[in-house]
Amino acid sequence: MRSVYNFNAKWAFSKEATAVPTEVSSKWNFVNLPHSWNAIDGQDGGNDYYRGTAYYAKSLDKMDLPEADRYYLEINGANSSADVYLNGKNLAHHDGGYSTWRVDITDALERENLFVIAVDNSANDRVYPQVADFTFYGGLYRDVNIICVNESHFDLEYHGGPGIAVTPVVDGKNAKVDVEVYVKNLKSGQKLVYTIYDKEENPLASVESTDTKASFEIQNVHLWNGLKDPYLYCCEAEIFEGDKLLDNVCTRFGCRTFKIDPDRGFILNGEEYPLRGVSRHQDRWGIGNALLPEHHIEDMDLICEVGCTTIRLAHYQHDQFFYDLCDERGLVIWAEIPYISQHMPTARENTISQMKELITQNYNHPSIVVWGLSNEISMKGDTDPDLLENHRILNDLCHEMDKTRLTTIAAVSPCPIDSPYIRIPDVVSYNHYFGWYGGDTSMNGPWFDKFHETHPNIPIGCSEYGCEALNWHTSKPTQGDYTEEYQAYYHEELIKQLFSRKYMWATHVWNMFDFGADARSEGGENGQNHKGLVTFDRKYKKDSFYAYKAWLRSPEDAPFVHICGKRYVDRVEDVTKVTVYSNLPEVELFANGVSLGKKAAADHFFYFDVPNKGTTELKAVAGEHTDASVINKVEVFNETYRLREKSAILNWFDITEVDGYLSVNDKLSDIMATPEGMQLFGAMFAAMLPKKGDKVQGGFEMNDAMMQMMGGFTFLRLAGMIGTMGVNLTKEQLLDINAKLNKIKKPAK
Repeated sequence: MRSVYNFNAKWAFSKEATAVPTEVSSKWNFVNLPHSWNAIDGQDGGNDYYRGTAYYAKSLDKMDLPEADRYYLEINGANSSADVYLNGKNLAHHDGGYSTWRVDITDALERENLFVIAVDNSANDRVYPQVADFTFYGGLYRDVNIICVNESHFDLEYHGGPGIAVTPVVDGKNAKVDVEVYVKNLKSGQKLVYTIYDKEENPLASVESTDTKASFEIQNVHLWNGLKDPYLYCCEAEIFEGDKLLDNVCTRFGCRTFKIDPDRGFILNGEEYPLRGVSRHQDRWGIGNALLPEHHIEDMDLICEVGCTTIRLAHYQHDQFFYDLCDERGLVIWAEIPYISQHMPTARENTISQMKELITQNYNHPSIVVWGLSNEISMKGDTDPDLLENHRILNDLCHEMDKTRLTTIAAVSPCPIDSPYIRIPDVVSYNHYFGWYGGDTSMNGPWFDKFHETHPNIPIGCSEYGCEALNWHTSKPTQGDYTEEYQAYYHEELIKQLFSRKYMWATHVWNMFDFGADARSEGGENGQNHKGLVTFDRKYKKDSFYAYKAWLRSPEDAPFVHICGKRYVDRVEDVTKVTVYSNLPEVELFANGVSLGKKAAADHFFYFDVPNKGTTELKAVAGEHTDASVINKVEVFNETYRLREKSAILNWFDITEVDGYLSVNDKLSDIMATPEGMQLFGAMFAAMLPKKGDKVQGGFEMNDAMMQMMGGFTFLRLAGMIGTMGVNLTKEQLLDINAKLNKIKKPAK
């Protein structure tokens, strides 16, 4: 009978060792798994976190293992490549940092054993990801086990999968359930027993066979129906020799139908079911990606609190524990491989192996509806024949391995809508940041209308949109200011534009949580991407979190009211705007006990003008629900609310602005739209800005699309960004540039 021996405790660890050790050294550090060696340096900025090989070593007396015929070392996550050594012998190598893989260690086991796992997250040209806006944490960051089995057992080496695949097909009120198992060393006289159980673990049907395939029919099937009713069945397969049970596997599954329609969006079990949700990275502050079950549960609780119906699990395979949570809670999932940002012709085989592992290991999860082929892979162009062939191979592979699900991509914003690349998958989504990286918020909805008009038969969604916010505040939010108020405004606008377009098959906010991106130096806190609706430590829900909750949570299910700007207490204006979010139809706001009136808002966003004198205690009332906050009148703006970039010589509020004239706080595109701006600064910009082909923040390479996007940044913001590329302007130079711009009239809109 199978048993699992947890192998997490007390590994000797070293980043300094230069060779595979022959003994456990007391000079090394000792760590418990899961563990990441970049939990600190991968989140503090500078793009200088350790990327290389580190060693984990652990001794084991074979007598401590349960008695079995065969033993397999199971590694659930080693980022990004790893080698397994047992008693000095190299047993296996694996490329791909986010999937489960197993190694048969039986024949190499001795009485006393030394396990060494060499893990490597260094840069190379054969394993994805290599270029992306997140930290590639190194380490053995998920569980390591030893699985002990009989000689006859369900296959543990078939792409790291569970050894069982269940395919339910709903037909009317019933469902046909096909089961296939992968077995090793099944012998004459042994048999397979397949059993289907309901949610309460009552057996519904059982079949004995020597065949590795079996079929069942479930009468009056109970559907897996998203958030409404995520009902799960279970299928168990067992190997018997006579009455002796040799091995067993069990997997949950759900019965559902779905369709993605170019006009009606996502349809679940015959009913329209709008997919409105978030993307998720798996890391945490001070932990990296070495998450524990309680971290996954907290993440899921927060995602459910906001009211999501879908999650894009970016940009790699996530922990099986989290996919299980998705099944249980009824979230509809986009699962993908880390084929991201920069196509590498030398890494095609790695995209194939990672896709095989993703599908094999996650095939039974009813929450998953699409396999993601790639993310923003056309950064350097969308017509590379090798890139296109790689995608066609992956697309065909997905359909060959899984006849029940669709394929998708997340296309980078500048990718042309007539690109051959977007015609490869079944459905398409785009990553758009109009209103943050150039452009303005009003451009988002019309862009999708144009796509839908041009390609009426291609389902279109939005796979990323968002903007950064930290604990900075203002009463006049502007694009690029990193305030919580601008993020709230941005998401208010995007919610109204995207959620009102029924044809969009899915929308995913980037991101649910702030996450580690060690190359970043923005927003005054380096090493992170702050686009999350919730902070990196999960301690604070930004106001934008409640904007989504107001739209997505039913008032019958979770009525609430929320006053925005609780961290923005000191305010200088005599009358200040206060925003309230609620999923209830009417809100009344009180200031020091005096009603400022009741307001109704079909869009769930309520705006009040509040007299600002002395200290004002605010109370919002919606039905039986209340929320409170405080504002305080000050004569001088509280400077702790202003963004001060750590690397900035000047901040935007230190700049002299002349009404009707340009300054370094204006967008590069507006400056260059004037003849004087072009004449005076064209040569300077050309000398200062990165050129096509240059490497920039995060390892990205400048191309035409990225250069065009830079036009949407203010000159001052660009000056800070290019400072990370070795181009540094002095305070005097910036002030001189600003003085020249103050003499040039702004272009007419």
